[in-house]
Amino acid sequence: MERIEALIFDMDGTMVDSMPWHSKAWMEFARRRNLQLDVADLMRRTTGRNAYECACELMERTVSQAESDEITHEKETIYRELFGAVFAEVAGFGAFAKAAVARGFKIAVGTAGDRHNIAFVMERLRMDPLPLAIVGGDEGFTGKPTPAIFLEAARRIGVAPERCVVFEDAPFGIEAARRGGMRAVAVCTTHSAAELAGPHLIAAVRNYNELVQSKFLETLNADA
Repeated sequence: MERIEALIFDMDGTMVDSMPWHSKAWMEFARRRNLQLDVADLMRRTTGRNAYECACELMERTVSQAESDEITHEKETIYRELFGAVFAEVAGFGAFAKAAVARGFKIAVGTAGDRHNIAFVMERLRMDPLPLAIVGGDEGFTGKPTPAIFLEAARRIGVAPERCVVFEDAPFGIEAARRGGMRAVAVCTTHSAAELAGPHLIAAVRNYNELVQSKFLETLNADA
């Protein structure tokens, strides 16, 4: 098995415990626009997709870039207002990421979130040190389950995909890692381990404290 050199983290639901607040934001968006919306179904269809893809799924048609931008601005502004009041990382994330860097692993972020949501999260997380690269969903890459965002993150930090582990909380993200030839860790904040299963998974946990307790970083390359 290839030696692992880098850890690539999805953001929403993986670094920060934000997914319930994305759901609440869609509910409020629908209320303001008087839309009948099955939010749980929309989340299943869009988690991991970029903003334009989400807008098309929401409207169930191909939308213009201008319409997508309007939808995204309104919904994500609501989300940041809601989550900002109760902002929280996934338990243990900051300490885990810091420990990974101390052990020589490169850290990157690959998210479908746009630059505004990335800035919102990074300002509050105060990661030390910062990720070597952050790839966002508004940079022109197709969303998950295609592997484009993760592959670009690996490219920017100069690590081959097979030497990367992706951390993900959503089925589309887990599948994107598989398609990119990367191993994965399922972070079960919003989905069960069974929903995030795959032949490339090397762990499934509720949070990063569990990874610390299991000495995940210390044993990661034991069979390399």
